[in-house]
Amino acid sequence: MSALIAEDEIVHEVDFVWLEDVSKLDYVRQSLDRLPTRRSRPAYHRDGRMVGYALLGPEAKPSRFSGTFRRRVFWLLPHDRDTDPDGLYATGAPAEAVDPRTLAPGTKGRKTPRSGGGPLSPAGQQLGITLPL
Repeated sequence: MSALIAEDEIVHEVDFVWLEDVSKLDYVRQSLDRLPTRRSRPAYHRDGRMVGYALLGPEAKPSRFSGTFRRRVFWLLPHDRDTDPDGLYATGAPAEAVDPRTLAPGTKGRKTPRSGGGPLSPAGQQLGITLPL
């Protein structure tokens, strides 16, 4: 989850492979998956679709226990805004979602008004809440 991804867990990222044009997406979901390699395309076992993944540099070391590498995978589910614009996430975004424009190798990414589906409500503005949360 984006809030749970620590900078030291993604420090060895060198690039992303995007499988879709993410400039057209308001948000992508991100997770840290345990994968057998630093660079190859990972298998995808969720509903929905994988839209991208991180590549790690040669200095990334596998887990001593599992031999796997922690790599970010970016994905969307069938009920996300890109395929169901009036659905569950017409406004707001899932906890693990970030605006893909804020992503870079080694950078966690963040939510933005765009990823949240619009500007902060007037009630939120009156409370002094600012985006991203």
